[in-house]
Amino acid sequence: MKNVLRSYIVKNSKEILKITGRGDNKLWESAHCLTDFISPWDSKDVHKIEFKSLWDKYKIVFFFKVNDSEVHIDPADDSIKSINNSDRVELFFRSDQYLDPYYCLEIDPLGRIMDFMARPDKQFDFNWNWKHQEIEVKSAVSTTFFTVEIAISLSSMTNLGLLKNGRIETGIYRAKYNRLEDGNFDPTWITWVDPNTKMPNFHISSSFGVLELEEF
Repeated sequence: MKNVLRSYIVKNSKEILKITGRGDNKLWESAHCLTDFISPWDSKDVHKIEFKSLWDKYKIVFFFKVNDSEVHIDPADDSIKSINNSDRVELFFRSDQYLDPYYCLEIDPLGRIMDFMARPDKQFDFNWNWKHQEIEVKSAVSTTFFTVEIAISLSSMTNLGLLKNGRIETGIYRAKYNRLEDGNFDPTWITWVDPNTKMPNFHISSSFGVLELEEF
């Protein structure tokens, strides 16, 4: 029996949506708000996360609002290591259930991007990046939350084999770094879909759901 993926309906915005990083465009009022995120491997409470998505004739747009008054950002540089040590939101897109390939997009509160292509068993290709003209990211940080907006062209989604018949199989995640008593930081891994693994793992087929583009 084929597994039924959890789904999120992406409404057509009818108008071209411009992002600011704050999610303050009125078009967002029409989007469904997804809030049922969990951390299956951690007993800590998950602060509220809001996720929304809309699409127009050129692109699909994503919005995260992450409630957090203790955001951790590793300030060393703009390297992959620095982003990987920071709080962030993550979107994975797969071409098929075999994850061969899939594409990862991880963004910290400053809007720094870590994007790469991957294959099964965590084979990561950091030489691959979304073409700059195909993606736009903006973010904002306040005292109690941070927001991230991401716009990706539909043409790139189609060319990568990710957009098929108005559907994009997607993982939606969050990494939260908590300060320990010794001054180090320990991550809590948060996901939309429970992959049912003993240890945290987003790089697995069972962690994906599907975005369904309404009126596609």
